[in-house]
Amino acid sequence: MATIGRDYYEVLGVERSASEAEIKRAFRLLARELHPDVSNAPDADERFREVVEAYEVLSKSETRGLYDRFGHAGLRSGGFRPTPFDFGSLADIFSAFFGDDVFGVATGQRRARGADVAAEVEIELEAAAAGVKRHVPIQVALVCEECGGDGIEPGHTATTCEDCGGSGRLQHVARTGFGEFIRSQACPRCAGTGRIVEHPCRRCDGAGRVLEERSLEIEIPPGIHDGQRIRVSGEGHAGAFGGQAGDLYVLVRIRPHERLVREGDDVFSTADLTMTQAALGAKVAVSTLDGEVELDFEPGTQPGEIRVLRGRGMPVLQGFGRGDHRVLVNVAVPRKLTEEQRRLLDEFELTAGDENYRADEGFFEKLKSAFR
Repeated sequence: MATIGRDYYEVLGVERSASEAEIKRAFRLLARELHPDVSNAPDADERFREVVEAYEVLSKSETRGLYDRFGHAGLRSGGFRPTPFDFGSLADIFSAFFGDDVFGVATGQRRARGADVAAEVEIELEAAAAGVKRHVPIQVALVCEECGGDGIEPGHTATTCEDCGGSGRLQHVARTGFGEFIRSQACPRCAGTGRIVEHPCRRCDGAGRVLEERSLEIEIPPGIHDGQRIRVSGEGHAGAFGGQAGDLYVLVRIRPHERLVREGDDVFSTADLTMTQAALGAKVAVSTLDGEVELDFEPGTQPGEIRVLRGRGMPVLQGFGRGDHRVLVNVAVPRKLTEEQRRLLDEFELTAGDENYRADEGFFEKLKSAFR
């Protein structure tokens, strides 16, 4: 299930500005050309899988946008994995990619892939850093246990549709001066199933599937970003007539933190010092992803200084190491003073000289380095 390295637009032979219809048309043509049932080329299998994967990405606005901005690396960090694909007939493939609604029917009783399911989960920033498991409630269509998914009441059978002969399609031939034109459409009598069910299953009303509430445990990896989706293969709606189940896509939201702000894999916060603490030096507790830590601030600490805690930021998603935690020093100046406090500060100001306020020669270089 390796992700290919070739450009998806190149695989389908379309421009990056191609419309949804152009992408779909290119996929149909290539699928008919490269499917192993049709092509004898030695690399047909691999090329067909490339085409399927490229269409899977470019046919969805979410994955296409992610790919356009960040390429294959963006898809991997966004949780995208290519769908495991079995080589069925061409009709099975088109049904899987262009086909049915959650309770739709498959042409001529062919298997149809189930629809995907979307869910959302909200976690704390600390949970996103450590990785966590969460139970996600979903409503999903499952195979009806009463009829086994065929939609027929137990003890009864379906009959072959006489109008279409069980194919599920009707063809109309029109002769014109330019030749014969053949138009194909779903059989209206059997709704394209190729069969007539006189005794539909009472539990599922003949759909073969029933909606149920489920709670699925999802593993959220360390370092995940707000707005990324996790794909769980095969946990979507059940397919029709034994078709492959769809997938579950879980949107991860990260709650804003009271003290920490995330930027990429780095974390930012402030250390609030009083005027006297900054002048005399102090130990101040600072919130981090791993809990509170005490930092020593030397006498003469300046507002705006940056203290960098290496490797104390967010883990790199699907990588190694962690970002940094940058602490911005904020010095609080008193807004109200008593007469005695004002007198003491006046005395200090009269005795203070340039030497008391001499700037650290390396301060600006340190500041630039911290922001880099």
